Amino acid sequence: MTVGTASASTGGTRTRIQAVALELFTEQGYEKTSLREIAERLGVTKAALYYHFKSKDDIVNGLVMDRIERLDQLIAWAREQPCDAAGRRAILTRYVDEFFADEHHLVMHFFEQNQTVLKSLAAGQQMRQRMLQLADILAGPDPAPIAATRAALALFAVHSSWFAVRNPHVDRTEQIGRASCRERV
Repeated sequence: MTVGTASASTGGTRTRIQAVALELFTEQGYEKTSLREIAERLGVTKAALYYHFKSKDDIVNGLVMDRIERLDQLIAWAREQPCDAAGRRAILTRYVDEFFADEHHLVMHFFEQNQTVLKSLAAGQQMRQRMLQLADILAGPDPAPIAATRAALALFAVHSSWFAVRNPHVDRTEQIGRASCRERV
């Protein structure tokens, strides 16, 4: 086996562990889920799980760090966008696509449900800082308080609309994607 194959396999295992942990955290709650239960659902030993993650916090840190990397890329791109309504819409649209498409919304749902856990982790604080940076970019240079409020509310609207609208006949794109981003920022 080549080094690249081993690394890809390890990354796939870590991703699988995070996905199963996320399922259990969402089903039972973070506090009520044990590493043993995660290992059992995966069909591996607890020792095999420990090879990749030492604790539940370590699993969550991994999820958060992935989001931070994505946010850093988004923030770098957002800084290059025009400071007008079209630029803000483009930023919000990309944010929705990056963080709520496919299964990414499950991670964001976990974050929303587990604010206390996130606040206790250094990675959670980093995530908060990145969200504030994104809000600052949306508000524009030297924003008036009303612009800063609108920017923060735009991000909040994206998050809350995903969790508030629970109509099974509305697909995710209709639910938050395009509707939230067309509103004024």
